[in-house]
Amino acid sequence: MDAFWDLYSKEGIKKTSVRDIVGKAGYNRSTFYEYFTDVYDVLEQIEASILPDIEKHQNIIMKTGVRLPLKHLTEVYSQNKKYFVVLLGKNGDPTFQEKIKNVYKALLRPHLQSLGADDFILECTLEYAISAFLGVMTYCFTQEEDPDIEKMVQLLWSLMNDGVIKNFKWNVSNSDGLQYGL
Repeated sequence: MDAFWDLYSKEGIKKTSVRDIVGKAGYNRSTFYEYFTDVYDVLEQIEASILPDIEKHQNIIMKTGVRLPLKHLTEVYSQNKKYFVVLLGKNGDPTFQEKIKNVYKALLRPHLQSLGADDFILECTLEYAISAFLGVMTYCFTQEEDPDIEKMVQLLWSLMNDGVIKNFKWNVSNSDGLQYGL
């Protein structure tokens, strides 16, 4: 899988061949086909291995009692940044974004449902929040090797609670930066 990932992260799926993978890994084609059907199967297995386990993460979230577990979701992203940055980037897998969004929505939906919004508002809010979250995470992790997780969580929290325009105006007018508590 490491040989595949090295090639995929540089070239994308269309330029990654079984021949290149086995050459880089030092294996023969028959060994590759014992584990995978094709390069898309390798990609699918990697994606499946990094998608958060919904039940496990719901238990973690329930234990902490946090309604919007931004820090936890940010830490999950951080642990898999090697993959997420590529898969969610411009040369990544467009279907992976939908897969990760669906997992994160499933994690957050029960917490937001308790607030009593109708289904349309709930689903639009989840789409907006998760799309923004993934966009900010991908941007931050492609700009810096180890971005400040606390700062990102504070920014995301203030954007969600106070809105984009209010938050931006406040941060522009205050040289101290983010002042929102969690």
